[in-house]
Amino acid sequence: MQTNQENSAVGVSDNNAAALGAAVSALERRLDMSVSMADIDQDVQQRLKHLARTVRMAGFRPGKVPFKMVEQQYGPQARSEAISAAVDKVFGDKVREQKLRIAGQPRIEAKDSNGKAQIEFSAVFEVYPEIKLGDVSGHEIVRPVLTVTDAELDQTIEVLRKQRTTYVEVARPGVSGDRMVIDFIGRRDGEKFPGGEGTDFAMHLGDGQMLPDFDAAINGMSAGETKTFDLTFPAEYQAKDLAGQTVQFEVTVKRVEQPQLPELDAEFAQALGITDGDLARMRDEVRENLEREVTKRLQVRIKNQVMDTLLAVNPVTAPKSLVESESRQMAEAALRDLESRGMSARNVPVEPSWFTEQATRRVSLGLLLSEVVKENQLFAKPEQVRAVIDDFAVTYEDPAEVVRWYYSQPQRMSEAEALVVENNVVEWVLANAKVIDKPIAFDELMGNGA
Repeated sequence: MQTNQENSAVGVSDNNAAALGAAVSALERRLDMSVSMADIDQDVQQRLKHLARTVRMAGFRPGKVPFKMVEQQYGPQARSEAISAAVDKVFGDKVREQKLRIAGQPRIEAKDSNGKAQIEFSAVFEVYPEIKLGDVSGHEIVRPVLTVTDAELDQTIEVLRKQRTTYVEVARPGVSGDRMVIDFIGRRDGEKFPGGEGTDFAMHLGDGQMLPDFDAAINGMSAGETKTFDLTFPAEYQAKDLAGQTVQFEVTVKRVEQPQLPELDAEFAQALGITDGDLARMRDEVRENLEREVTKRLQVRIKNQVMDTLLAVNPVTAPKSLVESESRQMAEAALRDLESRGMSARNVPVEPSWFTEQATRRVSLGLLLSEVVKENQLFAKPEQVRAVIDDFAVTYEDPAEVVRWYYSQPQRMSEAEALVVENNVVEWVLANAKVIDKPIAFDELMGNGA
């Protein structure tokens, strides 16, 4: 808490006193306090005397500047620092005396101290909520179950083949599944409209990339053919100026290309990192990676259910100050993410308020997890942390180097420990709640087919 002068030493002007008088939430508290003006004056003198020993001014040797000149130049700063230190001390003493757990930074309200022997002020702040853990034994958690079989493995390999699709030009009309390279011009009332023109545009027939009527009009065209047709945009089209409007497109097909999947051979295996091209080894590695991915996705679904259960059993009032802080951090992270994707975030209006709901959930869960861990001794053990780091490292070429990197990075170690603690909480809840195992479809777990 920094101060600039006596009457605003606590950062909140007197005309805000009424607003701060009413509690903002059930967690808000107010402490009325005072500090002695004589103590402030004494501290100011001590600070100035200490400063006078080293202060430099033109025309004087260090430590020889007249005290009156030091007082005149540095007096306001010394008084501000003395008041701030006194306020901090008395507030800290009161907090310790009443055993309060402060959430966030206090807001300080100054009172009129002119002509008084005391500087009076009020501190308005939030405390952490008292949490009494509820019983999870009556709550049901559906645990999704999936065992990777040859069917899931074959489906995943097909996805890997499709990801490596090549296209071969063909001399025939385009059909669903083909890639068409086209030039097109769109006109509304005879005039071109923004976004309605493209050159050497590659579209895939039948995959929903384009509006259904556009796709249907192109289907069956051959290279060198031109067609003009009308198209009506849907009423809910994202471009509001085109929604529900009828326009005319002129399309010229430049190439028709047929998809060609790679053969399941040694060359394909080598493309997946199997240097000797052994297909059996390729299947083993794909299966191992797939099982690891399935396990992670199952864990995420279970963890989400566990967290929902904890919040349902233990409603928590999250301190507003912590939610605001978390919202700001999430907004800053969103901007950094945009920049990492090569987009300039300088003029992007990312507002912390957009993240309030997510931030409230995060803060509430953080408070709950802390209490569950403390009450049930679910702290991270060194061997658990090492197991998590080993799991992170196993997919890299040099796992030992990755492990060393983690142990040399305090922030990464903290992240691994936090993950272990979350896993411990999940296991504790599953051991105490009603758990029902239920098979889940592969496509559903992986999201529309891996």
